[in-house]
Amino acid sequence: MNQLVAVMGRGLVPTGTALLNADDLGFTRGDGCFDAARVVVTDQGKRVDHLDRHLARFARSSTALDLPAPDEAAWRELIELALASWEWPGEAVLKLVRTRGPEHWPGGLTELLTITAATDATKVRQGVRAITLNRGIAADSFAGAPWLLGGVKTLSYAVNVAAKREVARRGADEAIFVSTDGYLLEAPTAGLVIAADDQLWTTPIKDTGILSSVTVEVIMAAAAASGVGAAEALFRPEDLPGTDGVWIASAVRGVLPVLELDGVPLPHNPELSAHLARTAGF
Repeated sequence: MNQLVAVMGRGLVPTGTALLNADDLGFTRGDGCFDAARVVVTDQGKRVDHLDRHLARFARSSTALDLPAPDEAAWRELIELALASWEWPGEAVLKLVRTRGPEHWPGGLTELLTITAATDATKVRQGVRAITLNRGIAADSFAGAPWLLGGVKTLSYAVNVAAKREVARRGADEAIFVSTDGYLLEAPTAGLVIAADDQLWTTPIKDTGILSSVTVEVIMAAAAASGVGAAEALFRPEDLPGTDGVWIASAVRGVLPVLELDGVPLPHNPELSAHLARTAGF
């Protein structure tokens, strides 16, 4: 079976086991958070990429939602248990999920994880054709508004999934959200990296409300450690042809060069793409 399920306090359960009450607030209102990391299984062993960073972001999301702090030791134990039982070769997705639990029944939080075999990302790692989609918010919409839950990886992903469907309808590979005032934000399920002026750039997080991408964090930290500039700035789509390259960075799919945006070809340096991918662990 190419999926495995484990529940906090219960351990591994058969795939397909009913786990949620009908009034679970994660199911009915999206009131919860999750995080997702890449699992790699080779002849040399198994690993979860950047697990420390993913657990830290999971904890930050929980705090922003006023959920109790996750028990990191218990989560690590559950992950180890699941990983020991996972035998599917190649790449997979580890997803950690917390909800506020049932609305009308006692029982506390719902906490579980899944490991699922990943879709082959070989093609998109060679480059993608992207389109811009209006996100319906200004680039500073989250300034001074913590109740909007900017930067929180909530379960409320209907907009992100709708964007993916729109991408498919338009015959593209990916989307990049754009603010109402014309600035690039992030992809529906990934961050953004831009090379320009001999350094790397990514979208500012605080006022835009975008999610802090673990893969982008790793890339930017490595750049700074090697003496390459790593900074935040807002770019417009029309700025990109004058850059040295643009990448969509995903914890699962990898570092995807954007070869074209809204039909406009963008610069692409295969050597730089390979370097960024290696930096992120791909």
